[in-house]
This record gives sequence, structure tokens and C-alpha cells, in this order.
Amino acid sequence: MLIHKKAIDFSVLQWYSIAKLIHCSAVINQSSKFEEDKTMKKLLCMVLVLMMVFSAGAAMAESESDWAYIQGKGKLTIGITLFAPINYYDENNELIGFDTELAKAVCEKLGVEVQVENMEFASLVTSIGSKIDVAIAGMTVTDERKESVDFSDPYYEAVQYVILPEGSEIATADDLVGKTIGVQLGTTGDFIASDIADTTVSQYNKAVDAVNDLINGKVDCVIIDKNPALVFESKFEGQVTAVDGAQFGFEAEEYAIAMPKGDSALVEQVNAALAEIKADGTFDIVQQDLDGVPQLADFDPYQTVSGLTSSNNAGMGAIETNVIYRKNGKVNYVNSIDGAKMHTIKDRAKYQYS
Repeated sequence: MLIHKKAIDFSVLQWYSIAKLIHCSAVINQSSKFEEDKTMKKLLCMVLVLMMVFSAGAAMAESESDWAYIQGKGKLTIGITLFAPINYYDENNELIGFDTELAKAVCEKLGVEVQVENMEFASLVTSIGSKIDVAIAGMTVTDERKESVDFSDPYYEAVQYVILPEGSEIATADDLVGKTIGVQLGTTGDFIASDIADTTVSQYNKAVDAVNDLINGKVDCVIIDKNPALVFESKFEGQVTAVDGAQFGFEAEEYAIAMPKGDSALVEQVNAALAEIKADGTFDIVQQDLDGVPQLADFDPYQTVSGLTSSNNAGMGAIETNVIYRKNGKVNYVNSIDGAKMHTIKDRAKYQYS
């Protein structure tokens, strides 16, 4: 549960009840009139006060869920970690990315505002239920994390990649044995590297620092999620290579939204929002950023978006639509976005069609 006003009120009530118990005992001790049955009255007073404490405890147990609390404050505080293309700032210093857009879409369905807290990945789980309400940060569902938090239904399947310096001879799982491996602290890559025999694991708060040390020869490889791995390969073209983790025997993993442990109401609401996002095409639009196709944040508000198709000149009801859009004065082209998804773009971002 989140630590909010109700919890503070309960603590105040506890202390008040204790004070009443002390006061009651003092009054009885000072009264000569009831000297004969002092013991009985003390016992009765203690029983009454204890009943108050336990009644308050029962009321607290039945108090509002995290979901009710979130509804009450009208916003969802979401913990994220910066790493492209999951969460990152663009050239205009605007926070965008796959999970960022997903967070906005979830909050829209929930009817609350989104508030983002940028944190180190290793701090996310311990902050859920206190500093943040939930975490949406490319977090993999693991049994270890399930002991501390509840997860939503999975929203994305990923796999770890191995980033190697250009020309490296590392090619199999056996080649990783005895190597120095860079990882982002608390991530799946961290867990995988720790299980490889005779390795030295170098942990970093930021993935880019691990890649920089790779380029500088301080680590032999870096294990990280596929999507940021491909971003680093592009950013450091000619210096590093990103290799599919399947080549090293890594299994696929699932991303999900992490929430406070034991609040089924919040889990149900978030799962319902995810299901609706997937059903109405919003998720497909959000996910396009991972596939190299512009996402909602790539479109300027109220610009003209042209849909071209042989079966529907307006591009609004076709099975597949090719989209031309303008961003910062530049004409761009996206293939095969179906009409329903175009409706989603129009409805969410208020774009004009021609």
C-alpha cells in the first residue's frame, strides 16, 4: 500500500489511544472513591482502549486501495529509467519513447494525469508504493521481483542482446565464460551475467557508461535489452556490434508494469487499460517506435497527414494505408498502417487529414 494520509491518520489514532490509556489509568489511581475496585476498572479501561486500537486497525485494513488513492489524487506517478528507445529525451528536450508513450496511453484510459519520476533502474522496485505508484521501465517479470511487487499482464516480449567490440571473437555462450561483462545494475542482463561461470560483472547505473567502457577496452562485452542494444550499435557504428542473445542461449522475456504488492484493484484497472489499448490499435502505434516507425510524439499537432491508398482516397477506412506526414518541415513516409490505427492517431493527437 502507498504511504498516504490514511496511514498517517491511523498512526495519530494509535498514539491518541495510548495517551487515553495512560490518562485513564492516572485518573483511576487518583480516585479514592473507586479504590476498592481499582483493579477491575483498570482492566475495563484497558479493554476499551485496546478495542479502539484494534477497531482502527480493522478500519485501516479495509481502507481505500492504491487504485482508490490514485483516483482521489487524479494522477499516476510512474517510475521510469532513461534508455533509448524505451524512455529518452528528444532534440527538443521532450520525454518520449516506447514506455513513455505507453504510460501516457494507460493514464488516458484510467482517466488520470501522468506524472513521471526518472530514477535509477535498481531503485524502482523498492520505490513502488512510496515514492512512485508504479514502474513502467522495460522491466522484465521475474520470480524474484514477484516477491516484492505485482505485475500487470505482459505487454512486450524482449530478449537480451550482447554488445561486442568490433572484431570480437566472442560468438557463443562458452565464449562468455571468464570474461568481464558490463551490465546495467538490477537489470536482466545483470542477472544473466552473474550466472555465467568465472565472470567479472561490472555494474553501471547507466547503460551508456557500460558501452563507453566497452569501447575503451575495460569490459569484454555488455549484456542489455535488444532495443537499447540496437540504438547503441547505430550510435557507435563501426565500433560495436549488437548480437542476438538467442545465439548465446538467452531465453525470451516479458515486460510488464510493476505495482504495489497485494492490490488486486489496481492490477485489474491497469490490465483493463492495457487490453483496451491493444484492442483499439493504440498499442500498435506506440510500439512502432521500437520498429523504427515514428510514434505519436513524432507528429506535430494539427499538421496535415495524408493517407494514400488505391481503395480509399481518404485513407480512413482502408485495410492498409500508406502515410505521408510532415515533421519540422520534412516530409516522411510510413508504409502499411491500417485505417483503424489512423483513426487512433487522429483521435488521440487531433491530426487533420487530407
